[in-house]
Amino acid sequence: MARVIPEPPWWTSAVVYQVYPRSFADSDGDGIGDLPGVRSKLDHLADLGVDVLWLSPVYRSPQDDNGYDISDYRDIDPAFGTLADVDGLLADAHARGIKVVMDLVVNHTSDEHPWFVESRSSTVNPKRDWYWWRDTREGPAGPEPTDWQSYFSGPTWEHDPTTDQWYLHLYSRKQPDLNWENPEVRAAVHDMMRWWLDRGVDGFRMDVINMISKDVGPDGALPDGADGFLFGPRLHEFLTEMHREVFAGRDAELITVGEMPGVTVEQARLVTDPARAELDMVFQFEHVGLDHDGDKWHARPLRLTDLKASFGRWQAGLADVGWNSLYWDNHDQPRAVSRFGDDSPAHRRDSATCLATLLHGHRGTPYVYQGEELGMANSTWGSIRDFRDIETLNHFAEATAAGADPEDVLATLRPASRDNARTPVQWDATEHAGFTTGTPWIAVNPDHVAWNAAAQRDDPHSVLAHHRALIALRHASRTVQLGDFTMLLPDHEDVYAYTRSLDGETLLVVCNVSTTPYALADLLPQAVGAEVVLANREHLPDHDDAVLGPWDARVLRLG
Repeated sequence: MARVIPEPPWWTSAVVYQVYPRSFADSDGDGIGDLPGVRSKLDHLADLGVDVLWLSPVYRSPQDDNGYDISDYRDIDPAFGTLADVDGLLADAHARGIKVVMDLVVNHTSDEHPWFVESRSSTVNPKRDWYWWRDTREGPAGPEPTDWQSYFSGPTWEHDPTTDQWYLHLYSRKQPDLNWENPEVRAAVHDMMRWWLDRGVDGFRMDVINMISKDVGPDGALPDGADGFLFGPRLHEFLTEMHREVFAGRDAELITVGEMPGVTVEQARLVTDPARAELDMVFQFEHVGLDHDGDKWHARPLRLTDLKASFGRWQAGLADVGWNSLYWDNHDQPRAVSRFGDDSPAHRRDSATCLATLLHGHRGTPYVYQGEELGMANSTWGSIRDFRDIETLNHFAEATAAGADPEDVLATLRPASRDNARTPVQWDATEHAGFTTGTPWIAVNPDHVAWNAAAQRDDPHSVLAHHRALIALRHASRTVQLGDFTMLLPDHEDVYAYTRSLDGETLLVVCNVSTTPYALADLLPQAVGAEVVLANREHLPDHDDAVLGPWDARVLRLG
């Protein structure tokens, strides 16, 4: 009897589009993007061909960290709209065949969430143990219970004078960490998640979900920080419980994505193994750390061989079990065309389409971040007053207080700040790029006059058109969706090449990630004369089938 191969999950052929609502489209002229604005642009997403819309947080929030500090999980911040607007967005998206994924931020809440307001009120409050509280540590290292450092600068502990204890916050002091060791916390989170699924949401992208299990001793004594709050001892138990309590029985149509800083291939295999019933896929950060020298504020050029080694390891590691998330850009990363490509006028379009081709051809679910499909680039930044991001502002304050020259610090902030990803989407060439009729909350990139959706919509050779073609290829090709991956030319410093093979078909993806031309026959003789499935420079006057030109990207059928 022939072996029956189960039909793969729907998300193996899907493409996700991330919306950062604050910067996407403003419907009421207050300068802040909102849910009606997102609804007004759904035809753009449908035309692009994406299958899933991932919304960054729109919950009620004091906006200390642009919505990642939530004060009410079951309400919408007035800046973004209302619950009725969410219902309308869900209905309109579903009518276009687009699923909607919410951002799930449950490692921490806002310090203005009623849970924390109760928790900090007294040491005997029933919700006291919903967060991490510890006494002052006596010793030479300082008064904080541990020496962990926050991702947003400074200690991870904040003293609360009400009870003379310290609470844990891995991020802002206004983002206290929930204590997942308490079963009441987990039950409350599960109930909230079911509430959103019942409302029609199609899954969750889970913010720093690998931090929910923490190894925190009762006296504040802790192991090394990386071991203490990344992949704590009960993480798999918590994820399995979440699947059982929230997703079981209806998970076939949903998608669950775990953002996991520091995750290894081995850990990802466990988390995404369908037999373990934890998550569908993880977001990993290995490749976006390759151009860092210690941390994001100390950059070094990306070596393509390092990228090949990283991507290749993840492709091989999740080939038989688990699934990859594929991305360049998101709300926390500078724009890829500026960072890994070449955003000069001569090469911006070609490098944007080359990077997209390189990424989308891999095995995994591609993510497109708003504006990436237009080739949006890093913005221009003058003084520190131009920035809005809490991480950026805190780093500037800390570095200059320690004696660093402000201009030197600004020079490191400009290419690396998260604000590069948060400038308004460039819809047209008008004053504020069609984003708002008011004053935008953060300045529009001046290059929007030339780089915008209106200018690209009917251009068959635009960055937008190329993304449409890449997404259509994934939908149409089982080889792209599920084929085996083989890295080629692992030691070449400029050319990234690999094959995808399934059921007798082999596709070759070859990308020249440089401005140096290369003879195709010298690199990949099997590519000479192969059928072109997709290419980004065929229409240009200097195109030569035998030569990989600057930022030349091709998908070829070998058999």
